[in-house]
Amino acid sequence: MQANNLKSPATKSGFFSRWIGGQRAWETNLSLLTMALPGILLLFVFAYLPMFGIIIAFKDYRFVDGILGSAWVGMENFRFLFGTDTAFRITRNTLVMNSIFIATTTIGALLVAILMNEVYQSRMSKYYQTMLFFPYFISWVIASYFVFAFLNGSTGLANQIIERFGGDPPSWYRTPEAWPLVLTVAHIWNSIGFSSIVYLAGILGISPELFEAAKIDGAGKAAQIRYITLPMLYPLIIILVLLAIGRIFHADFGLFFFVPRDTPMLYSTTDVIDTFVYRSLVQLGNISMAAAAGFYQSTVGFVLVITANWVVRRINRDYSLF
Repeated sequence: MQANNLKSPATKSGFFSRWIGGQRAWETNLSLLTMALPGILLLFVFAYLPMFGIIIAFKDYRFVDGILGSAWVGMENFRFLFGTDTAFRITRNTLVMNSIFIATTTIGALLVAILMNEVYQSRMSKYYQTMLFFPYFISWVIASYFVFAFLNGSTGLANQIIERFGGDPPSWYRTPEAWPLVLTVAHIWNSIGFSSIVYLAGILGISPELFEAAKIDGAGKAAQIRYITLPMLYPLIIILVLLAIGRIFHADFGLFFFVPRDTPMLYSTTDVIDTFVYRSLVQLGNISMAAAAGFYQSTVGFVLVITANWVVRRINRDYSLF
């Protein structure tokens, strides 16, 4: 009994010390929590509340009946979606094109960032950055007119160049095989500036002492890039690639819809999940099937990012997201 009485004040003291410590931590982080509150509310309202609409994918949705009143059809919308060649086509195009975009944009952005780092002290560096970053702000609606002017069969610059060298110019908007390359070039033109700035920030964060020590040891620019720059950027590269994999089933709607000008003859290579959902809503008015396609898109993307993170975690735990 006396032993219990002796331990009791220490136990109470430990409880109060932890409680006071928690209060102090709350007061210390209150300003940070207040700053994060608008972002948390925005995420809750626009990301979590709409998740209630997922049940539309399992219903025969009718406006007059509402979400809860519409008839429950279970997996019928998914059976109809996967019962045709459309599901395979849009899945293949989305996965293949986004994989190409991730690879080309990552390599191109790294190359541009390394080159920009070499001229960072130059007075022209700000001009170079602005010119690279400017396409990121151009709408795909406007960019589609640039592409059309370049690929137009009669007056397009591309066909004029091909004719000048004695070639047979193709009809671009009737040749679906050419559009993976066209869309890849358009995506690189639009996104490489923004991505390169992210990698440039990572390069500028590397300690200059590492490069100075490498110079003393006689390492040239190529050796410095290979043994210092790229290894130090590995965590950033892996994180950005993992985040991109998480959205690999979410195609850039503006790129795939406006640049090919929604030409049915090009659907075999340009039709992706997002454009299919749009046409299901606008042309067919089938909200349930559009919701089923969107649910399938999000679920597979979630599985992919979890799988990719697991693989990275098995290779190097420090490079994983979680």
